[in-house]
Amino acid sequence: MNTSVFDHPWLGGLFSDAETAAIWAPERQLSHMLAFEAAWSRALGACGLFDATLAENAARAIEQATISPEALGTGTRADGVPVPALVEILKTIAPAEAVHKGATSQDVIDTALAMTLGETTGLFLARLDQLIATLTVLERRFGDNELTGRTRMQAAMPITVRDRVLSWRLPLDDHVARLQALRPRVEKVQIGGAAGDRSALGDKADAIVADVARALGLRPTEKAWHAMRDGIGEYASALSLISGTLGKIGQDIALMAQQGIDEIALSGGGGSSAMPHKSNPVLAELLVTLSRFNAAQLSGMHQALIHEQERSGAAWSLEWMILPQMAMATGRGLGAAIDLCGKVERMGTG
Repeated sequence: MNTSVFDHPWLGGLFSDAETAAIWAPERQLSHMLAFEAAWSRALGACGLFDATLAENAARAIEQATISPEALGTGTRADGVPVPALVEILKTIAPAEAVHKGATSQDVIDTALAMTLGETTGLFLARLDQLIATLTVLERRFGDNELTGRTRMQAAMPITVRDRVLSWRLPLDDHVARLQALRPRVEKVQIGGAAGDRSALGDKADAIVADVARALGLRPTEKAWHAMRDGIGEYASALSLISGTLGKIGQDIALMAQQGIDEIALSGGGGSSAMPHKSNPVLAELLVTLSRFNAAQLSGMHQALIHEQERSGAAWSLEWMILPQMAMATGRGLGAAIDLCGKVERMGTG
């Protein structure tokens, strides 16, 4: 039963975003977890913690494994995480002594998350660039046209279309810079072992961390970040900020499209079942909704910063509930904003 608006049978038509959904799909998450387990076995073999040939055989078996996400459901219900069930399956298809030795569930899941955030950032940066380019075209086409400047919803002084569009476009450059700056803070391998101190790895810890990070395209870390979630919280903040800028664009366009103001003309507005003459600014309204959704979710992500001692089950699983939804809302917002701004046929009053 699909109850989330992002994959609902009909609400998904408004809220869903296929590319973002593919990145956060269970199948993709599982592929990242398997990539970690394969890289882990190879790294421990390379560092001499067990036979290198055995390690390579295990890694290859893991890479070739076909596991249904549904196969992890019962185990997750019992254990609170999917990794114990995953490891049990892997030990039936690979040399058991070369699977998961010295790692913990959080190493697997958080490293998979880091890989997911890397893919998400790549998609969002590309969309931000596309939206910036689309707004630049609007500036060139309509920038010199006159608008009535409005402060506190009241008519103020004359401005140009360029003045308003710049207030939409310039924050996007800052969002690009934020996401790029965040990459090294969130795209990093998670390796800590049972208590976060990597004690099971002995003097090979640094070499193993570097090896796994290199194999997965992530940054090595000095210490496990099991209970240090500021990077994840900062990433959620960036998503909310992006959505907020998109919401401002949507709110402005919805107001500009009001009958009697008529400062913008859009192609392909939404219809009404009761009033056929209407053309509703559906995408503009959607941007406002998604912005408010992410702003509300952000407080939950900041609650999830509070991890007691070396690991928290409660705070950690709260992230699982919230962060994917924020990513979905941001991805849909970026796609909708690009679509909306591409539908502008006229801006200005003169």
